Amino acid sequence: MNKRKLHHSLTLLRRIKYFALIGLSLFFAVTAVYGLRSNNQRMVELRAEVFKTDKKNGDTETALRELREYVFAHMNTNLSSGTNAVKPPIQLKYRYERLVQAEKAAYDAASAKMVNDAEATCVARYPGNVLSQTRLNCAREYAQTHPVTLQSIPDDLYKFDFVSPKWSPDLAGWSIVLSVVFLLLFVIRYASERVIRHELNSRS
Repeated sequence: MNKRKLHHSLTLLRRIKYFALIGLSLFFAVTAVYGLRSNNQRMVELRAEVFKTDKKNGDTETALRELREYVFAHMNTNLSSGTNAVKPPIQLKYRYERLVQAEKAAYDAASAKMVNDAEATCVARYPGNVLSQTRLNCAREYAQTHPVTLQSIPDDLYKFDFVSPKWSPDLAGWSIVLSVVFLLLFVIRYASERVIRHELNSRS
């Protein structure tokens, strides 16, 4: 490339102002911070709604779905924070307590039914004036062959954890991209001018 073309290229390059590139990069960086903060605040609101709905025995499935979809679609919305955070971060305390109470009630009802069935079976088997020990042994045998157990509550019924993406196509995500793009343009603009100046000096 001759000196005339180099001078023309340098003139065109100087039309792209440094402060404009840096200013745009900083603007989108600030916008990205705002977007990240907004994403996190919205996640906190949705998480609080889940806990509120759980306490009121409301539609926790819908509240959880809205929280999950938002976290999966927006960066900076991880539920847990800090080394001492509760893990998993979503634990539906009231749902768990209701499940435990329901299981306890089912266990008590099944136990009562088993006792009644054992008594009816042993009375039918040993009618009349039979020694109480005989019927007692019969009832014990019936209980051993018809055991009633208290079921444990699976963790997945009340514990949840959702992970946000590293990048998302929202205000925060695109602002980060644009901030980086303008910063790279600044670097390219600076490097290109240095190269052209070097070429011109070497041909002087």
